[in-house]
Amino acid sequence: MQKITAYILTYNEAAKIEAAISSVLWADDILVVDSNSTDRTAEMAQALGARVVQIPFEGFGPLRNRAIEACRHDWIFSLDADERCTPAARDEILKLLDASPSHDAYLVPRRSYFMGRWITGSGWYPNYRQPQLFRKGAMRYKPDQVHEGYELLTGKPLGKLENEIWQFPFRNLEQIIDKANRYSSLGASKLANKRVSMWSALGHGAWAFLKHYIVKRGFKDGWAGFMIAFGNFEGTFYRYAKRYEQSQSWGPPPSEKLSRPKS
Repeated sequence: MQKITAYILTYNEAAKIEAAISSVLWADDILVVDSNSTDRTAEMAQALGARVVQIPFEGFGPLRNRAIEACRHDWIFSLDADERCTPAARDEILKLLDASPSHDAYLVPRRSYFMGRWITGSGWYPNYRQPQLFRKGAMRYKPDQVHEGYELLTGKPLGKLENEIWQFPFRNLEQIIDKANRYSSLGASKLANKRVSMWSALGHGAWAFLKHYIVKRGFKDGWAGFMIAFGNFEGTFYRYAKRYEQSQSWGPPPSEKLSRPKS
């Protein structure tokens, strides 16, 4: 059987890292790529038997490319700290590696759990991100700060696994707000060559809400679907608003030096 490294990106994921690592104990090598967490993430990962490397965060694209370089084996399984490999996905991966895989890179379906329910609409199921199972050297990530793209370096087409993994994206609503803030700051750099205004920020934000709530049928998911759509509104609105702010030269009005009036 061909050997595989499972890598997990982390930053202050002490609440999630044990469950993530526990779901990939079947891998030949478990690599935690940490960006100088200030909690016990690295310590906990090492105690669970994972290798830990520290790589400063300079954007998700560059981070993932450096993670690939640190993987020891020819096959790589990418897992985020909020994801869990399921027994069915594990068995499908091991069966592929025991034979001769038809593809060099595979998309993996995800099922997400949020606000006490499995999400079926909102564009979240089946939800694919970049290929999560791939042969080393078969792909690389684009140097994007966030929502990183990828390019295949193989002539073979993408494959798809049949069995899903699970994602638990938010522990509470505070994390939605935090992610909208962080990701909008990172995403503003992608708009560097675009002319934006506060009106365009509002328009793009409104479309993001309608797309997830109406077009992608987020209304099927009750309040969870509304919060997903609203979170996309916030993230999109602030991404454009922050880019507009960067293009302005706002500052306080000039002020005079004030001394005591002469009597």
